[in-house]
Amino acid sequence: MHYLIYKPFGMLSQFSPEGGKQTLAELSFAFDRDVYPVGRLDADSEGLLLLTNDKSINHRLLDPRFAHERTYFVQVDGAITDEALQQLAEGVTITVDGKPHHTYPAVARRIDEPNLPPRTPPIRFRAAIPTSWISLTLTEGKNRQVRKMTAAVGFPTLRLVRWAIGQLTAEGMQPADVRTIAESDITQLLNSNGSASPRVPVRPRKRR
Repeated sequence: MHYLIYKPFGMLSQFSPEGGKQTLAELSFAFDRDVYPVGRLDADSEGLLLLTNDKSINHRLLDPRFAHERTYFVQVDGAITDEALQQLAEGVTITVDGKPHHTYPAVARRIDEPNLPPRTPPIRFRAAIPTSWISLTLTEGKNRQVRKMTAAVGFPTLRLVRWAIGQLTAEGMQPADVRTIAESDITQLLNSNGSASPRVPVRPRKRR
């Protein structure tokens, strides 16, 4: 069985309890006992997480040699520059397990604020300091990679949402939602790579 969940902010990407934090076991869904998450999202990140009981999928989706894309919508501190976006696209040097790692080329672009579910608690608003939204598509997944990448170019991450895993997106999902994924969708996911970045959900403009 395969499931797609929208992991809420503050929840661990695991079923076992740890440190009194929320876990996947608290989602209102009767998962099969042998499913586990493919990859992970940190507690302070949100968005899509794939769960499966097929151990072969883990290698196919997480090994960067297969170039499977994950797209993140990232709110950063400050008005991000074209130079910073170019650096993110070409790859930056971050620290992984105490060693320098130069990230793979990525797709990085500035976007309008996407139409995402509210975060609880919300990002602290500071009227005097601007923020920006970017879309960042990666084919690798090192520990806290997105946060390390944006910090490396001078724009720390404020909010991080994994919006898409390949062609599977969080369109129409709310935090803690669970979807059952058909075998055909998994087959398509495993056989696809190098596709265009998913469409950004547009936040409706306020009337003046």
